[in-house]
Amino acid sequence: MRYNTLGKTDLKVSALCLGSMTWGTQNSTAEGHAQIDMALDHGINFIDTAEMYPTTPLSKETQGNTERVIGEWVASSGRRDEVVIATKVAGEGYMNVRDGAPISPATIRAALETSLRSLQTDYIDLYQLHWPNRGSYMFRKNWHYDPTGQNREATLADMHEILTCLDGFQREGKIRHVGLSNESAWGTAQWLRISEDHGLPRMVSTQNEYSLLCRLFDTDLAELSHNEDVGLLSFSPLACGLLTGKYNGGTVTPPGSRKSIGADLGGRVTPRVWPAIAAYQQVADEFDLDITQMSLAWAMTRPFMASVIFGATTLPQLETAIGSANITLSDDVMNMIEQTHKAHPMPF
Repeated sequence: MRYNTLGKTDLKVSALCLGSMTWGTQNSTAEGHAQIDMALDHGINFIDTAEMYPTTPLSKETQGNTERVIGEWVASSGRRDEVVIATKVAGEGYMNVRDGAPISPATIRAALETSLRSLQTDYIDLYQLHWPNRGSYMFRKNWHYDPTGQNREATLADMHEILTCLDGFQREGKIRHVGLSNESAWGTAQWLRISEDHGLPRMVSTQNEYSLLCRLFDTDLAELSHNEDVGLLSFSPLACGLLTGKYNGGTVTPPGSRKSIGADLGGRVTPRVWPAIAAYQQVADEFDLDITQMSLAWAMTRPFMASVIFGATTLPQLETAIGSANITLSDDVMNMIEQTHKAHPMPF
């Protein structure tokens, strides 16, 4: 397993990060613990979660279950010092948590204290803002994104207040590092500028969607990542299972799959996505590769990638994903992937 340094820190994280958002609904506590044990045994030292998880499906009744699953593992295993735990505070508009209140010092305090109790730990290695208060173009909102209603002065004041709050918790030792999620290049740049100007905690990572089928990070954010050393933690690198081949061009919906819970996979199922998947499957077949492993191995080659967050609902799925760390993609494979991307850009 390869390890990368997270931003301008001394924290080393595995190139693969174990996602957890099915634990507590699709996956039982025991299954979640088995996944953590297998991941650690294969060199993964990084687990990502959020206070709003699980998401399969989202509900007020199950909200927080995932952190509790991890916390029970922490308490029973005695291996807290072997893992880097990342979690997130939910943002404005998510009604299952604090009635949709925006991120603020008050909501951060409530969320952080709850997460610490649920995770049964004294500190969180990476505390992330799940999405910005001003909104985000992620989750297919890029097709109609309009930032003209934003108030620059209010946004910057909000960022300063949040960073000041996070600084206090960092000084208390409750969080080690801070990061972003579903953030833009402009937004990330402002967080960094404010932290520099005022001596406040520096954002070390951005957790955004990234896969063969979703490459919004490739331009402005990639440039920012390189120049400012803010790595990407990519979520949905398999596009909710689309890049595993299990949906067979949209003709099959396996029981218990993400598609059986949400038919459009968060807007990812479109008429253009099936030809794109078929084209990537053809690349994998031509070079005798498993498309799951090819997709994850490709994501790990990206120069801005700090860690690729993947999820699994079974141990065989987890084993396949972990195997991608041992895959080296040839120049021919990489060239064909780029040709396929040009033929099928942003299919959702």
